[in-house]
This record gives sequence, C-alpha cells and structure tokens, in this order.
Amino acid sequence: MTDTPDPAAARQREWVIHCDGTALPNPGRMGLGAVLVAPGGATTALSRQAPGTGCNNEAELRALLLALDEACRQGARCLVISSDSSVLVEQMRLHSPASRAPRPIVRLAPVFEEARRALQRFESVRWQWIPRHRNGEADALARAAVGLAPKPHARPGSGTNARHRNPPG
Repeated sequence: MTDTPDPAAARQREWVIHCDGTALPNPGRMGLGAVLVAPGGATTALSRQAPGTGCNNEAELRALLLALDEACRQGARCLVISSDSSVLVEQMRLHSPASRAPRPIVRLAPVFEEARRALQRFESVRWQWIPRHRNGEADALARAAVGLAPKPHARPGSGTNARHRNPPG
C-alpha cells in the first residue's frame, strides 16, 4: 500500500467497505458481513459463516479479509474502510513501522498480520470508525450468516449504542 500522489484523484476512485463480524456465542460460530460500494455506486453484499469458531474481534478481522479479497477481485485500488469495531480500526489505522500502536491480542496477531498483507494490494487506504447504527447493513449480513435476525434499529444516543461493542477477547 503506497500513498497516491494525487489525493483528489484517489478520492474519486475510492471504493467504500463497510464490514462487521459477529460470534455466536462469543466465542463461537463466526458470521462475516460486508458491503462493498464501487465509485459509481454499485454495491456488493457479502455474508458468510467463517469456518471454525472464534471471538467477535476475530470475526471482525475475517469480515475485513473477505471484503478486501472481493475488492481486489473487482479491481479496487483505493479504499475507505468503515467499521464499528474500535479494536479493528485502532489496530489497523495506527500500525506503521514508526507507530507505537498497541499490540494486538496475541491470539489474533497472525490474523492482523494477514490483514496488513492484504492491504498492501491497494494504492491507498483510509480508515474510519463509525457508530454501530451507521453499520447496520454489514451487521445484518454478519448476523444472517449465523442464522440470526437483524438487530432492531437503534437510535443514536438511545443507550444501546453507548455500550462498548468489542471488548478484547
């Protein structure tokens, strides 16, 4: 992954990824959900159950990997990745050779490294944490992958969104 020389041109070519993962129970079966939006607005919805079992943070990472593979397959070069997982965004956004990002959960270090390698296929990547209520479609796809109904719509500030979503585990 390299910085593109013209940020304005890169923004016009950006693909947007919304990704989410769930574990039922936590840890348990992992559902992966992602929505990929091309610069022209075409969307691709991804919903899969991951093999094996894991925690919610692993499911978040695996949903990202699923989305990155599809983005690469469709020819994306510039990405904006949106997730409601503060663990995922902090670990991936802050990691660079010069940064002092917190160490990932030891058990998940190989998956974080796999995601970092996958990101190298792209010219530019921007990260953004978004509140859970703005990631509803990816969440519904992740939940559907393990046979769960979508969560009822939660309004911002209703208390539901105030809970920490991704405790380390």
